Parts: sequence; C-alpha cells; structure tokens
Amino acid sequence: MRLRRVVLLALALLAVLPASAGAAEVPEGAEWSEATFPSSDGVTLHADILRPKGLPSGAKTPVILSIGPYFNHSGQTGALGPVQDTSYDPVGPAGPSDRFLDLIEGANLMERGYTFVMVDLRGFGGSSGCLDWTGPGEQADVVNAVNWAASQPWSTGKVGMYGKSYDGVTGLIGVNRRPAGLKAVVSQEPVYDLYRYLYGDGIRRLNSVATPALYDLIDLTPGPVLDDPAYNANGLNDSQRPGCPVLNLSDQGGNDDHYSDYWRQRNLIPGAKGSTVPLFLTQGLTENNTVSDGTAQYMANHPGYERAWLGPWDHVRGNERDESGRLKMGRAGFFNEVMRFYDQFLKGVTPTVQDPPVAVQTNDGKWRAEQVWPPADAVRYTSPLRAGTYTDEGSGCATECSDTEGVWTISPRLPYPAHLAGSGRVVVDVATTRPNANLVVDVYDLDEFGIGPLITRQGFLARSSGPKTLDLWSADWKVAAGHRIAVRVTDANEDWWIHTPLFDTVRVVGGSVSLPFLTY
Repeated sequence: MRLRRVVLLALALLAVLPASAGAAEVPEGAEWSEATFPSSDGVTLHADILRPKGLPSGAKTPVILSIGPYFNHSGQTGALGPVQDTSYDPVGPAGPSDRFLDLIEGANLMERGYTFVMVDLRGFGGSSGCLDWTGPGEQADVVNAVNWAASQPWSTGKVGMYGKSYDGVTGLIGVNRRPAGLKAVVSQEPVYDLYRYLYGDGIRRLNSVATPALYDLIDLTPGPVLDDPAYNANGLNDSQRPGCPVLNLSDQGGNDDHYSDYWRQRNLIPGAKGSTVPLFLTQGLTENNTVSDGTAQYMANHPGYERAWLGPWDHVRGNERDESGRLKMGRAGFFNEVMRFYDQFLKGVTPTVQDPPVAVQTNDGKWRAEQVWPPADAVRYTSPLRAGTYTDEGSGCATECSDTEGVWTISPRLPYPAHLAGSGRVVVDVATTRPNANLVVDVYDLDEFGIGPLITRQGFLARSSGPKTLDLWSADWKVAAGHRIAVRVTDANEDWWIHTPLFDTVRVVGGSVSLPFLTY
C-alpha cells in the first residue's frame, strides 16, 4: 500500500535504474540487534531491535513495534526503490531498515526510553513463509510478534504498534485481535477492508493490475549479499506454500467476490467491534491510494479510546513536509502528540497537554475538534433519486474531464451552508438486460455555474437487476450557501476504477441517497 500507481512498464525499467548505495546506519543513540521467533504454520519471523544505547543489561522499556513487508535490510521496496523514492542496496553490509527513522529521530525515541522493533511479515525480509495479504497467517504474525515483544526480558510487557499504509493495516489487525500486551496503536493511512484496495464491489481498481505482482517482487527480494546467510536463506524459504507468488496473484486477481471467504477474512471493519485497544488514526479524506472507503464504518465499530487526524490530504505521514517546508497535513506537532499518546498508555504518564480526541480539517483549510467521528450530532437526510437511463460504455471520469453522462439528481440552491461529515449511503434500483453492468455513484458540490469538485463516490458491479446498496467513501466537506449538491448515477469513473463495458442500456428505476450533515 506504500506503492503508488506504478504502471507495468516500470517493471521493465528496473534493470537499468541505478541503486542507492550504502546500507542503513544504526540511528544515533541506539544499539541494534536481531532475533528470530516462531509464528504459526512453522513460520519463523525476523526482528530488528533498536535499544537505547548504554542501558544496563536488565533494564526494561516499553516497546513500539512495527510489523510489515518493508523492513528488508536491502531496502523497503526492493528493486522498486528507485521509482518509489526509497533506498535499495543489494550488496550491503546489512543494517536496520530506515523506514521509520523519521519517528526514531523526530520523536527522540531512544532518549525517551523506548525500544523500537521492526518485524518482517512472513515471506518478507528475513522471515520465512508465504505472504498472505493480511490473511490468517499475517494476522497470526501480528499476534505472535506482540506477544514475543511483550515477553522479552528487556520489555516492560507493554507494547505499542506504529505504522503507515501496510504496516498501518497490521496495526488495525492488532486492534482487532487484541493480544494481551498491546496497549496502543498508531495507524496512518491504512486500509480497512483489503478487498476495497483492489475492487469496488466487483469493479477493479487500478491497484488490482499491478499491486499483487509488486508485493510478490518485494517478497522475492533477498537481503544484501553481505548479510548473514541465514537471513537470506530464511527469507527465501516459502516451503509453507510452494508456488507462493503465483498463488498470491491468483488469490487476489482472480477473485472479485467481496463476500467470499477469502475476502471476508481480510475485512477488518467487523473485527473492530468490542475492541478497547486505544487507537490513533490518520486518514486523508481525499486519498488516492489507501482511500477513505470504510473509515467511518471502522471508527464507528471501534468502541475503545480513539484519537484521529482527518482531512483533505493524500497518502502522507503526519510529519511530512513539501519542498517549501509546509506540512502536508497542515498541522504541527504530530510526533509530540503521538508520544503523549504512547506515554499515556505505555508508561501511565498523564498528558499535560489536552489534545483534541479527533482533529478534522475541512476543505476550507480550517481545523475543528470532535469528540468522536463520525460526529455524534450528524443527522442523515434522505432524498429520492431520479429515474432515467445511461449507456454502459465503460468510459468516463468524475474529476479530470467534462463528462456529464448519467442520471443526475440535483438539489435546489442551499439557503445556508451545509457540512457533510461521515459516510453516506445510496440505494439504486437498476434494471439491466445482462449481468455485470457498471454502476457508479458520484456526489458533487456545485457552485452557481454548475461546476464543482467531487466530494465522495462508490462503484458497484450490478450482477443482476434490483436494488443495490452502496456505502459512500467517508468525507468531511463544507458546502457553501447558494451551492447545490448533485448525485450522478452513471457507468464509469475511470479516475478510480477500470471498467469492462457492457455496451447496453441500464435503467435507473429509482432509489435514494442518504447523506449525514452536522446540525446547525
């Protein structure tokens, strides 16, 4: 999920791209060691351990743990590093991953008395086994990694998890599975239902074309030549599931059924129910990678303590800055807030600063505080959808062109400002003469000229006629007085999905749209 939209042509270029030289260095103030420990199914997991330098041998510290596919000693994304803005050193000597060096240095982890542990998921780096796309095997890896970190003689038994994107997903797995030692999770820009990273209820996303193969390549990347031979031998051992890369491709690319057992096991939204593990979440509500499809549903299901930063940004970390030095999320103090969160739940230190439970930035650039999100005072307003027809040609877009094909339902001009906050729901009753009709719903904020941005959307493959229910991507958006809210039902949104055209007329019999608004 760290991967951007890399076209398949990029794979052919890897052989001629230069690699960044030099192994990752041990951060200043840290001592590096390695360990292996068992998970399930005969898998052995590898861990890199960074401890504060100079601690007595029996000193115990709380542990911050990251577990994911990006901690290989040769580089986070292997040979893809040159096109992923990450280093790649296939020679060595070996060193610990630099993936979260920004956290280690920016939050002064060693000086604060924390141990930082990076664990390779099965199949990656120095861990044996077959990559599992957050399935039962990887979920077991998360539980076993937390249990192992909590039980070490240098650990206080209290473990926090930290990650972004894929290793943010493993944090949500920790929230759901609730191993005893897990006391706090920071998850930046995760995916809440792994199916939705590749599909929109049957319609493929662009991610489905290359992502499974790209993770296979990361899985197959060995550590540096000068690394411990056992590291590479272990990492290349997929005897647990011979033919693992091919099977991984077929598992993901050959199954578009959202409700199959394979994808149900990888939907993390239901598993949040009942979990009291404290969670600090960041989510870009205008993400183009790990999008906000399921954000509101996951947060609503999770009853435990929650902190969050939500707003209109892309796939970035809370501390990232652009070339001008501007924070990409537009909010200062990310590491300080994260460490107050960890100190509270891993050390029992009462915060001296009162941070808002949920900090939300809207499309006007302003921030506000919420106790929970979706906001408790949001009220759903339901409107009927107009009937009509559209042609399923499989082409058209929502943001990058002037395409207006589809059946539109447009509100009157708003006499007052409105504030949409949460995930809307659309029920569309469609009639099609053949199965597998493309069905897309786009919601816009239109100005006095009838022009405006896309607020939220959803895609669905109508395998038969009848009512279809679509939960829209989560949003937090202010609509100005005098604007209109428009809902378009159409066949294609190529900005987000890859459509196989039916070349048939689809009839929208009717339906409804329900959108959550804050009360004024």
